[in-house]
Amino acid sequence: MKQYVIMAAGDFPVHPEPLAVLKNADLLVACDSAAAGLVERGIEFDYVVGDMDSLSEEYRELLKEKLIHIREQDTNDLQKAFRFTCSLCVPGDRITILGAAGKREDHTIANISLLTDFAQSHPEIRILTDTGIFFPVLESAEFSSFPGQAISIFNPGCEPIRLSSTGLIYPLAGLMLAKWWTASLNKAAADRFSLSFDGEHSDGIIVFAVYAE
Repeated sequence: MKQYVIMAAGDFPVHPEPLAVLKNADLLVACDSAAAGLVERGIEFDYVVGDMDSLSEEYRELLKEKLIHIREQDTNDLQKAFRFTCSLCVPGDRITILGAAGKREDHTIANISLLTDFAQSHPEIRILTDTGIFFPVLESAEFSSFPGQAISIFNPGCEPIRLSSTGLIYPLAGLMLAKWWTASLNKAAADRFSLSFDGEHSDGIIVFAVYAE
């Protein structure tokens, strides 16, 4: 399994978890608005992807061998970078997005909400921030945790999803998620928890879990 990393243009990570992923990436793709920050920090990367409207002429010339210029305006740079990275992956490879949070809250919400869309074509996708990890869940599954770990569950599509759980302090017993925030602010009760979809569901949910201290 290879580890592919996409650097978005939010806050540059400072927590050891995302920094370790960045250091050990098999391939690093920068959104065009994040490329300058990587160059200024002396971090090598493989490609710059986007419509290049956020990259100065100076950096376009400096990075011309790495540029993947996608001109269409129907998607943002993170979506462009994801599609490009997917074209390099095989099943089982992991894609981790860094720099998706911070700076502008609207960008943060949009970036996180894209996870369930991304997971339709590449389930091994996640976002790491300086406080925890966001990951999509498309079907019933069990996850590792630790007692007291903060867990939030979001339904970005807002299409009703009935969800049950084990291993959470506040159990979900067939809870109907009809709004995106309905199952947020929970905690793990043990070292495992599970989420079960009751009946049909649409595009899945997004789980946030904080790091161990």
